[in-house]
Amino acid sequence: MTVKTDRTGSLISINQRLTRLEAIDAIKTLKATYLMACDTKDPALMRDCFIDDELVIDYGPVGQFNHREQLVEIFTEIGCHPHMLESHHGHNPIIELIDDHYAKGSWELAYQVLNSREKTLTQIAMIYRDEYCCVDGHWKISTSITQTLSTLVYDISGEQPMLVHAV
Repeated sequence: MTVKTDRTGSLISINQRLTRLEAIDAIKTLKATYLMACDTKDPALMRDCFIDDELVIDYGPVGQFNHREQLVEIFTEIGCHPHMLESHHGHNPIIELIDDHYAKGSWELAYQVLNSREKTLTQIAMIYRDEYCCVDGHWKISTSITQTLSTLVYDISGEQPMLVHAV
C-alpha cells in the first residue's frame, strides 16, 4: 500500500513557521536595539524603535507619553549625560505573534544606573509589557508599559556603599 503525502501543505506550513520565527527574531532584535540605544545615549536610534504615530508609553515615575518624540525629549534631558552610566539587560522574552502585523510581548529588565555626579547607584527590576506593529516590513514598538518589581538606591559617596532606599 502506497501513502500519498501532500507536499504543498507541508511547504506552506514550513513557510508559515519560518515567517513566524523571523518575525519573533525581528522583535527581539528591535527590543535589544532599544535597550542599546538607551545605554549608548542614542536618541535617534531610540526614536526609530517606536511607531511614528500616537502610541502608549507608561514608564511609571519617568513619565507617560503618547508620541515617541516626548519619550526622546525626556531621555535626552535626563539620561543623555556622561555622568549617567546605564546598563539595561532585557531577558526572558515572551513574544506572541497575533498576525503578520501585530504582536505582544513581555520582557524582564535588570537595570542599573551609576550617577557619577550624585554618587548614587540605582538597581531596578521591572517587566515591560509591549505591543508591536509591523510598519513597511519593519517591527516597531506601539505600546510599552513598565511594572516595577523592586528598586534599590545606594549612596556610593563614601568608602562603603550605603543603602538609601529599598522597595
